[in-house]
Amino acid sequence: MDRNPSPPWRGLEAEAEAEAAAAAGDSIGATMYSKHWLFGVLGSLIQLINPEKDKSRANNEEEQLTELDEEMEDEICRVWDMSMDEEICVGILGNMACFQEICVSISNDKNIGQTLLHCLFDLDPPTLLEISRLLLTCLSQPQVANIWIERIQENPAVYDRICFIMSSSTNVDLLVKVGEVVDKLFDLDEKLMVEWVRNGSAQALDPSSGDSVEQPPLKIVPCVLEAAKQIRFDNPVGLDVYMHILQLLTTVDDGIQAIVQPPDIGRDTWNFLSDLACHDFCQPDDPPVILQEQKTVLASVFSVLSAVYASQAEQDYIKMEKNLPLIGGLIRVLHNMEDCQKKSVNLADSSTEETEKPDISKEDFHLQVLKDVSCELLSNIFQQLTKVLKDPFMLTVQENIIQALKEDHLNKEKCFCAFKNLLPLYHSVVKGFLHILCEADKALGEDLVKDFPSLKAQN
Repeated sequence: MDRNPSPPWRGLEAEAEAEAAAAAGDSIGATMYSKHWLFGVLGSLIQLINPEKDKSRANNEEEQLTELDEEMEDEICRVWDMSMDEEICVGILGNMACFQEICVSISNDKNIGQTLLHCLFDLDPPTLLEISRLLLTCLSQPQVANIWIERIQENPAVYDRICFIMSSSTNVDLLVKVGEVVDKLFDLDEKLMVEWVRNGSAQALDPSSGDSVEQPPLKIVPCVLEAAKQIRFDNPVGLDVYMHILQLLTTVDDGIQAIVQPPDIGRDTWNFLSDLACHDFCQPDDPPVILQEQKTVLASVFSVLSAVYASQAEQDYIKMEKNLPLIGGLIRVLHNMEDCQKKSVNLADSSTEETEKPDISKEDFHLQVLKDVSCELLSNIFQQLTKVLKDPFMLTVQENIIQALKEDHLNKEKCFCAFKNLLPLYHSVVKGFLHILCEADKALGEDLVKDFPSLKAQN
């Protein structure tokens, strides 16, 4: 034979077996191949390859062995056909790339590199998942990361395809892995991030013909938001990734402008992130220790909100009356953070031997980052209220404060916690906010002045 024979067609019988395997969770990836069948074929093949230990087989068994070999040949052909499946091939490469030497070899081959990037235009989600996993593996290798960054920069259509996947896919696993690729790219190369923010390329590669075709430009921020909304309730780790992408964008002016302009994108970003902060994380009934699991995603959320607030404080969607729960949420995070830090210190003090002491430096670092961005956002909100003092509609501000007190977003304990964390860095901001608070609730304001004498008005 010049080639391996095609597997025999078994019609409805094969379809029934495939459906049964898939229903039983026995399928390989998203294919209809059965794991049980594959392992059985491989096991039989190993037995055929190994010489028989028992040489006393009866002569009449030889014919049965010959017939078995013919049947096995058909089964092996099916394994061969299965190995030509694109998803499985890319998955094998992804597994191989986990080894540094092989990863370098794959990355240095220009033809393989172009072929793999072209696989991003496949319509099969499992194949896209495997190619994304392979890209992330290569980008995580310092020896070859720059090769892939340059390769992606030379292929603008990659931007369009990644944006399209983020904005249209409903496959949670795929969205998470694509998000990890984007996060890694932005973290490694600021220039590429700025290019993607600025360009919004309107050209994409037609996967069927390979020709360039005109498409409506896709903007990175709406695509990131759409993916984050899709995985919000299904994958907290993936949500953390997408929030970090937005945070990375705020580190450059072009990224901030991409978030706040046009205004509808800024509104969508603010509304989604503030809803996350108020309803998904650090809820009143949650134990304080939950903050240890949420500290990185909350830090990203608050950092982006702070950047948007500082840039768009006059926008209607950032008015205080619409964000009273956010004030309460920020203070709750600061309060729970104190409990987490106390427990970390107590845990370290309770260890008697040096080898038993836990490494809490990393936890303390992330908690400190969360504290810093929480205080920054809270101070921005308080500062905006201070500016409103010069506004003729002062009564509206007082009504907002009264409403916040009624809804328990503010009370003496929460104000004390906020002031304690904001002072002394944001002294002028706290003092201005206290003045507004005294107008709304004189008794509360006077109590806080007793607790913080430095805020007492100077005549």
